[in-house]
Amino acid sequence: MLYITGYVLAKMEEDGEDNRHGHITSLAVKRSHRRLGLAQKLMNQASLAMVECFQAKYVSLHVRKSNRAALNLYTNSLGFKILEIEPKYYADGEDAYSMMRDLSAFAADNKSDNQASENLEIKSESAIVSQC
Repeated sequence: MLYITGYVLAKMEEDGEDNRHGHITSLAVKRSHRRLGLAQKLMNQASLAMVECFQAKYVSLHVRKSNRAALNLYTNSLGFKILEIEPKYYADGEDAYSMMRDLSAFAADNKSDNQASENLEIKSESAIVSQC
């Protein structure tokens, strides 16, 4: 039997050929499996896939202003920066932070070490499907 403990949903966007970037639409980890580093691994794998497959320059996302756990993960662990506040972004009227993460470090690692994707492992707790 297969159990899903976490997932990340992402998409690619293009504002011209030189401005390829990803956008995280959803990230979730089952409550019983939180604080094990799974969300960080999922986000890093998604970022690496965006660079390898699509030459993404950055990745963006929105997060509720009240979601302190997510804000801590994005800013302190993953290096996202807050760009702006989007008023009433969510259906319930809550504001969102619009955030961005520069992917140039992933691109540099990918160029200098062509085996980066082989060295990063996703353990049996999670799975990622990417299609280049």
